[in-house]
Amino acid sequence: MSIQLVTTPLRERVPLPTPRAGGVDPRLLEAAVVPVGHPDPRARLLQPGALVVTTGQQPGLFTGPLYTIYKAISIVALARQLEALWQRTVVPVFWLATDDHDFAEANRAAWPAPDGSVRHVTLRERAADAVMSPMYREVLGADIATVLGALKGDLPGDGFADETVAWLERHYRPEATVGGAYAGALAELVAPLGVVCLDAGCRSLKQLAAPVMVRALAQAQAIEVPLVPLAAELARQGEDPGVAVGDGATLVFLEGAQGRDRLVRAGDGFRTRRGGESFTAADLSAIAAAEPERLSPNVLLRPVVESAVLPTVAYVAGPGELRYLALTPPVYAALGVDRQLPVARWSGLVIEPRVERVMAKFGLTVGDLRGPDGVVESRIARSQLPEAATASIARLRRALEEEYGSLAAAAVSIDPTLEKTVQGARGNAVRGVEEIEKKLVQHLKKRSETELGQVARARNLVRPDGKPQERVFTVAPFLARNGPAFLEAVLAEARSWYAGALEGVGTRS
Repeated sequence: MSIQLVTTPLRERVPLPTPRAGGVDPRLLEAAVVPVGHPDPRARLLQPGALVVTTGQQPGLFTGPLYTIYKAISIVALARQLEALWQRTVVPVFWLATDDHDFAEANRAAWPAPDGSVRHVTLRERAADAVMSPMYREVLGADIATVLGALKGDLPGDGFADETVAWLERHYRPEATVGGAYAGALAELVAPLGVVCLDAGCRSLKQLAAPVMVRALAQAQAIEVPLVPLAAELARQGEDPGVAVGDGATLVFLEGAQGRDRLVRAGDGFRTRRGGESFTAADLSAIAAAEPERLSPNVLLRPVVESAVLPTVAYVAGPGELRYLALTPPVYAALGVDRQLPVARWSGLVIEPRVERVMAKFGLTVGDLRGPDGVVESRIARSQLPEAATASIARLRRALEEEYGSLAAAAVSIDPTLEKTVQGARGNAVRGVEEIEKKLVQHLKKRSETELGQVARARNLVRPDGKPQERVFTVAPFLARNGPAFLEAVLAEARSWYAGALEGVGTRS
């Protein structure tokens, strides 16, 4: 089955990263998720002078929205491009943020239903006053069988549906954690492309990251001073980073009595924002040494931690990330960490065969389906107006313009104040014709409900719920129809895009 993909670039041009000293601490390999049924990609990290391209994402149900997969494929495409350019090993590494606590993002998924609507499922809700457990501790529970059953019932009965369901069932089990299921499923999916998935909740990785977080706490005030005016300036320029800074909030979270909780400066020490627990700097240093898994970075500190523990040359990011990453230079400077280059990920749109058929039938473009609701339907209905009605409407409009123009000139010669009266009458007459045309189109829409329903369903597959497809649908239905060919097709598009978008690369291939 052919797969039609439309690249929708986040940036027209992509800055070219620069190499740095390579080499990976072997202890990091303990944090890598070993994929099921595929060769282990970790060995390339230990090659002399190896460099890394990273991206990351917090857990999502059934691996989350498509853009998570696009981020993973983007680091493969960029790493291969840089490896060919520099003649050095460049490994794509996906940072699995399983220490994140955002259950409201991790508990839901969506996919196209057989009737063309959007199916939304939710694992369960978490009470507002519940302990904010990180996802590597949050157990899926019995509810996972229900949502997995809903997905299984909606997948096509042919193609690669059985393989897709088996892949998810291997990981999304009642006894598994939200973070563990996500990590295992994603690692298995992208391992054939050479991606190394690092579990941020792993103790060995936490041990390597702990010194950075201790320094971030020690430098909390020095970091905050430049962040506040920088955030204000970015917002003034229309590039609001969307991350709150100031008010003594550090860039470090601590697992305490209320779960994952932001540390805030309090006098000479710190307290957790939600739980109100107090800690001295010495207390937190002791925790970093004995229980490093209790500490985790916020979104501004996470890329700094990545650069401190990995020889990463680029962080591949979505549009929201690119905005808040503009805030990070003072953090790198204060902590003495080299800053990897933020690079836009590949972005695209899957056009399924059923959508292609509707586009061909009505002569539509992708832009038509991505446009506002009702515009295409009105155009189709208007195209079905009888020729006599279309000609009459056109003649009426021309006549109104000509005759009211002549009448306005005559009126002005009598009294200039009469021009507004004539123009007002002209406007009413034109609106009358428009109202008649609108009524005709509305009646034609009612007569064409079946055909226009096809357009609406096609639009829902391209722009589900009025949002970008990649931010709504999970990857499972596309794998069920196309199997591994789907990932290979996306990789081919991403490689082509990076080859043309990277600045400073002379030869395009």
